[in-house]
Amino acid sequence: MKRISKIQLLLFASAVLAQFSVFGQHKSYSGIYPNLAMYNNEGECGTGAVVPWNDKLYVITYGPHLPVGSSDKLYIVEQSKDVQVYDKSVGGTPANRMIHEESNKLFIGPYIIDNTGAITVIDPKVMPGRLTGMARHLSDPKSKIYYATMEEGFYEYDINSKQVKELYTDVNLKSERYRKLVPGRDGKPQNFADLDGVHGKGVYSGQGVMVYSNNGEPGDLALTQYDIPSGSLSEWNGKDWKLVRRNQFVEVTGPGGIQGNKNVNDPIWATGWDHKSVILAVRDHLKGWSFYRLPKTSRSYDGAHGWNTEWPRIREIGDGSGDYLMTMHGMFWKFPKSFTAQNSKGIRPRSSYLKVIGDFARWNNQLVFGCDDSAQKEFLNKRSIKGNLEGAGQSNSNLWFIDESQLDQLGPTTAEGAVWIDEDLKDNLTSEAFLLAGWDKRNVWLKNHNSKAAKFTLEIDKNGDNVWSTYKDISVPANGSLQEIIPPDLRGEWIRVKVDGQGKYSALFSYHGNQISKQEPELFNAITKVGQTNYLGGYLYALGNNQRKMGVLAGELKDGEFRESGYYELDGDMNLVPSDNNAEKQVIQKHFSIEKNLVDVQANSVLVVDDLGRRWRFPKGDEKFDKLTQGGLTRLAREVVTERDLLNLHGTFYELPAENADGFAKVRPVSSHNMAIHDFASFRGLFVVSGIDTQGNQDHIIRSQDNKAAVWVGAIDDLWKLGKPKGLGGPWSNTEVKPNESSDPYLFGFYDNRTLNINHDATSDVVFNIQLDPSGNGEWIDYKSISVKSSQNLEFKFPKELEARWIRFTVDKPCHASTNLKYD
Repeated sequence: MKRISKIQLLLFASAVLAQFSVFGQHKSYSGIYPNLAMYNNEGECGTGAVVPWNDKLYVITYGPHLPVGSSDKLYIVEQSKDVQVYDKSVGGTPANRMIHEESNKLFIGPYIIDNTGAITVIDPKVMPGRLTGMARHLSDPKSKIYYATMEEGFYEYDINSKQVKELYTDVNLKSERYRKLVPGRDGKPQNFADLDGVHGKGVYSGQGVMVYSNNGEPGDLALTQYDIPSGSLSEWNGKDWKLVRRNQFVEVTGPGGIQGNKNVNDPIWATGWDHKSVILAVRDHLKGWSFYRLPKTSRSYDGAHGWNTEWPRIREIGDGSGDYLMTMHGMFWKFPKSFTAQNSKGIRPRSSYLKVIGDFARWNNQLVFGCDDSAQKEFLNKRSIKGNLEGAGQSNSNLWFIDESQLDQLGPTTAEGAVWIDEDLKDNLTSEAFLLAGWDKRNVWLKNHNSKAAKFTLEIDKNGDNVWSTYKDISVPANGSLQEIIPPDLRGEWIRVKVDGQGKYSALFSYHGNQISKQEPELFNAITKVGQTNYLGGYLYALGNNQRKMGVLAGELKDGEFRESGYYELDGDMNLVPSDNNAEKQVIQKHFSIEKNLVDVQANSVLVVDDLGRRWRFPKGDEKFDKLTQGGLTRLAREVVTERDLLNLHGTFYELPAENADGFAKVRPVSSHNMAIHDFASFRGLFVVSGIDTQGNQDHIIRSQDNKAAVWVGAIDDLWKLGKPKGLGGPWSNTEVKPNESSDPYLFGFYDNRTLNINHDATSDVVFNIQLDPSGNGEWIDYKSISVKSSQNLEFKFPKELEARWIRFTVDKPCHASTNLKYD
């Protein structure tokens, strides 16, 4: 037997320890740890709450409509990113969380966790309902606490006796199906709150009331029409309910956050929206409720049913600034802790994002976001541009860790909203306040729908103290419209609009934000560039039945064809290995191939006809995308975050709202690229892409050992790093046009440096009228008329301050016309 020296033994021990050190470190990709992925057996697996407690992170997930429990779990995450699944989890649809200071306990979902980590569970059959929020008790906050459910069930929990008292019956218990699941429920008296709307979200108490928000509306109409009356904000004084406002509301909180307000007179804040804008409400203990409007950067959160929002929050993140972080309609907002109706200054946009976020917190010197990444059911989000594509095999989501600086480094803050859209004003001739501060490039769009001229007055609240001064009077002719640029040197927190008589009016605002993300195109270097003829593709499918893997039907893309080379599976350790799982391979072959001719690639634009028959035209990238886009060689659209799609169209990624949130009308370009992407999907919270060079490695590339399969993995918000969106084209390309017939809408918003070239073949001057739709609501505003001489190629540069979503053209005489737009 060979003797081992001490030095050799030390070297061997060091190597073993080093291996264990590496093994104990979990790999992350763009702040997403695959090992932390959370699964359930339901149609959706969102993250309801994330709360630091006992130096750990407590996380709960939820299924879509499960008032008496589900397969969802309570997760306990260590600072090492190791995770423990609580083995007595009861699931449900919970998003409630509160730290109760007097008892030193964390309440999260149906779980109560003390300062030693001991966990008590409230049986969902004892307290049925989709737990949406918690509030401090109005009369006995030291020993009691309120639970609220999404269907207007309210409970009082006694912390000492551990007894649950029903205050108002959860509406689910009107159903015999759910009553049968709750022992002793039949015959028990039922006391329903009967509030307006459905789909409760937030609850908070202070100033002698408990405030409850509701962001949805029942009925079939709410499933298809996004702009009907929906939702409500209500308050309860311990005896009676009072309707505060009939709009969709979500978050309700105050300076005390998840611990509750420390002082009874502290303000209460609520966020909400309608089809026009984001709505911010504040309750003052003397004045009552005041309301403000903010622009939307993303329209994918709209929908009268209320399903597309998850849980927007206003939450302290402990950055030392005294400001909170607000999430609302795809924007990170700076929210001042001191916000009241008399001190309303300081709300500022930070950056926009693509993830769907349920809750967030500061933990372990980072921000952690609980996301809703991949819903197996996909709910109402089916559309023809996705072809025969199915959803994920199993719902799953993950956490997303970022450094605080990244809050200001994602998507641009370009946003729009309105105070009136074709609104019949009989009494309220002064609008609510609309946010003005936070942008230098700002537009107001005014439309008079009446048969006589109208005077609009713009007023400014300079300091957020509710003191208003006149900025400008603007006259708009009968049945006329105009656009006004607000100069960057005009300072003020809020702007509002007055009109001088009853009638129908529109007043919209659109703000252009600069590109702020740090460009890192090298992150995507190993993804094949368009024009290459030999690279690795693969159809992607997150498998079901608790396999927790991604199936990859790999193949070679060569000479314009996809040729299968084998079936592989990607596991939670990011190993991509061959598999003989023939059943899943057949599922991919049947449901995940890419259909041809889903859109019409034309000489000067890409024409999309949506499921309502509406026509939309998009800019083009490199002409090499023609064959990929129309030939079934690149995935066009897929849901990679819940209830909205990512659109990959001719070299540009777009955020595409669900059809029930007005779909293509509210599309938003994200970034342009030159990549020959074959497929993309969501897996363990990661954004996964196929279409990889046969050679080249980097941290984001996962390859099989035989190099016949490869994928890129990261976060969907990495797409901002590709740089700003660009494109070429227009709605007319030597097109035969008739007088006063409008062109198809052509995308205009969210681009920089826009140049228009116009020409025609008429023998005399032709007047081209340019109209812009600021929001996508179909409210077309006359922008400019340009006379173009015969045989002239006229160039017009749009002002950098100008922002609107769609553009269209008319002419005053018949001709063949071209309207070519360049965005760079």
